[in-house]
Amino acid sequence: EVGQAVREAMEELGLQREDIFVITKIYPGSEMANPEQSIQACLDRLDLGYVDMMLLHHPDRNDVKAYQAMEKFIEEGKIRSLGLSNWYVEELEEFLPQVSITPALVQNEIHPYYQENEVIPYIQDLGIVVQGWYPLGGRGHTGELLGDEVISSIAKAHGVSSAQVILRWNLQKGVVVIPGSSNPDHIKENTELYDFVLTDEEMAQINALDRNEKHDWY
Repeated sequence: EVGQAVREAMEELGLQREDIFVITKIYPGSEMANPEQSIQACLDRLDLGYVDMMLLHHPDRNDVKAYQAMEKFIEEGKIRSLGLSNWYVEELEEFLPQVSITPALVQNEIHPYYQENEVIPYIQDLGIVVQGWYPLGGRGHTGELLGDEVISSIAKAHGVSSAQVILRWNLQKGVVVIPGSSNPDHIKENTELYDFVLTDEEMAQINALDRNEKHDWY
């Protein structure tokens, strides 16, 4: 379904394949246990010729085996780049020496209540891009985060939304953000992050909100 929707959008908008960036994932369990079969099945379902990036969803006893299979698909041109999701310092220290291709990206839960202040610089120092999922707190937690008094006050000072403040905070930390929304107005707003800059004091105020509070178990 995803591949079909992408193909239809490309045709409707007159886009070439290289105009879009498609990321998909391999999950623990049967997919990582039979990685070559799972990867090929994923490529067949999408039917886009290749994927721009494939991630391992989270650590698993077969994660090295699965990643090495992904490396073979890189050689064949069916996958363009590799990444990891929900990997932290200890897991990376064990995993990286066992693979040939350094992941281009590590995608972790990151938001003002769960900031990963040790993990982010560790990953960045390896030359790997950090991407934050749940940047607005995640299901069931977004309202509390957007209504936080500190964030709301900063948003008011800049004439922007609380969501924009949080996304801008991430960007100033060098973290790529992927907020999810089906609301066209929110999607547009989430891209309007470059007309204001948070001060050092404002960054420090948001940094002080850290609770080490994960909103998902990965």
